[in-house]
This record gives sequence, structure tokens and C-alpha cells, in this order.
Amino acid sequence: MKSVVELEINAPQSRAAELYADPENSLKWMTDLEKYEPISGSPGMPGSTYRLVPKKGDMIFVATVIERDLPAEVRLNLENSKVTVAVKANFAALSAGTTKLTSEETFSFKGFFNQVFAFFARPSIKKAHRKHMEAFKQFAEAHK
Repeated sequence: MKSVVELEINAPQSRAAELYADPENSLKWMTDLEKYEPISGSPGMPGSTYRLVPKKGDMIFVATVIERDLPAEVRLNLENSKVTVAVKANFAALSAGTTKLTSEETFSFKGFFNQVFAFFARPSIKKAHRKHMEAFKQFAEAHK
């Protein structure tokens, strides 16, 4: 399953990309997270890993930074026992102070039950993706 969100952010491309690529910022715009825990590597750099712990539930993700090509692109893999999410964020300058963010999340659910759940949860998953990207937009515009 794939979810794509496109937004215009009133912040320069390089600044928006830097804010997104820093995993410590996740807590500042993903309000459903309780903790960011570095596991290995230099935070935000390719090959580094970290844990994202939610405030509710047991959907703890281990994130791996796959690519960091700032200011154009950041790619991550998020994984837990139920799902793997390939995250791709593209940043394109529309002007000196405006950026187009295209966030693409591709979900691969593990096991039959999780695949059935995913089929019915599609609208909720896409809504949560949009909510996170809108929250990032507000965060980036406040910290440009």
C-alpha cells in the first residue's frame, strides 16, 4: 500500500530538508511519539538506526536512514514485527523561501492478518500520514 502527500512549505528547501532529516526533531512534530532513542551510527546519517516509541500502543519502529541527499531527498525504512514502511521525502525549491515536500510511504504488511487489517485501515493510515506531514509543515514554518 502506498500513501503520497504533497505540501507547500513556507521555508527554504535546505532548511526544510535539514529539519526533516534530523531524527531528534521527530518528537517536535509527531505528537503521537513519546521517545526517540538512537541505536547506532551518527543520528540522521546513512546507516544510522534509531527507535521511535509511541505514546500509546506497541507499534515501536526501528528506523534506518537509507539515504540523505540534502537538500533534495531523505529515505528511511521503518520496521516492526507487523509492517515495514519505506519512507521517501523529496524537497523541491519552488522559490527562495518556498519548498514543495512530496512524502511517499510504501507499506509492506507482514502476515495474512496484518494484510487484512491494512486493507480495512487504508483510510486511517493515509489520514495519519497527512496529519504528520501537516504537522511537519507547521514545525518547519515555525523554525525556518
